[in-house]
Amino acid sequence: MIARPSNSEIPVVILCGGKGTRLREETVSRPKPMVEIGTQPILWHIMKIYGQFGFRRFILCLGYKGWEIKQYFLRYHEMHRDFTVSMNSGEAPQFHTRDSDEDWEVTCAETGADTGTGGRLHRVQSYLDTPTFCFTYGDAVARIDLDALLDSHFGEGRLATVTGVHPTSRYGEMNVEGSQVVEFNEKPTLAEGVVSGGFFVFQREALQYLSSDPEHFLELEPLQNLARDRQMSVYHHEGFWHPMDTYRDYLHLNKLWKEAKPPWKTW
Repeated sequence: MIARPSNSEIPVVILCGGKGTRLREETVSRPKPMVEIGTQPILWHIMKIYGQFGFRRFILCLGYKGWEIKQYFLRYHEMHRDFTVSMNSGEAPQFHTRDSDEDWEVTCAETGADTGTGGRLHRVQSYLDTPTFCFTYGDAVARIDLDALLDSHFGEGRLATVTGVHPTSRYGEMNVEGSQVVEFNEKPTLAEGVVSGGFFVFQREALQYLSSDPEHFLELEPLQNLARDRQMSVYHHEGFWHPMDTYRDYLHLNKLWKEAKPPWKTW
């Protein structure tokens, strides 16, 4: 059995470099992880999910419009706290309030505008200084028990664990009796079938499955070969999970937030 470190020691790699072409209404001027749910980017929500379980070390794989993400963290305190500026001294601002309790260490790593997901992970491996790391995408939120995910990973003892979720249909589902529709559900969650919901856990040895080719994708040969070698486990997540792939997804997640009942908010 693999020894389990504390959550605060485990780095969390988040992919933040894609162009978000299916959400182009919002991503023309910013990367998809910076598209807001409420007043904060979805990236912040994902980091808060991890932060609730004691994770504090984040490695962000930047690409498309990465400066927007860098600027967000460089100016995080200015945006969220009251401060006083002495205009004639040139000294740093004096901050007064503290609106949040984030104890995060954030590494912003440039991984290329057109790099594949595997190439992005390959480029940040020098920042992975622990035997275990987490990995996810910067465009999905979930009410996920990350402690249970880690328990599953270390209990199974394989090099990789992927969170499996039930996909949501792109189409309305109908129950029909003859020529009459008796029930209609918009975009129902399918009871059968499991897809990757992100929220991976890897052992460092899994990096050996990556290629130095910047265009290669983690979801192809690396994960396929880990599965063929019987080195990948699945953690079944039956609760809320939702990506922000399209403008409809954006509207839905913001509706949940506005109604003050977002299922992923545990802080």
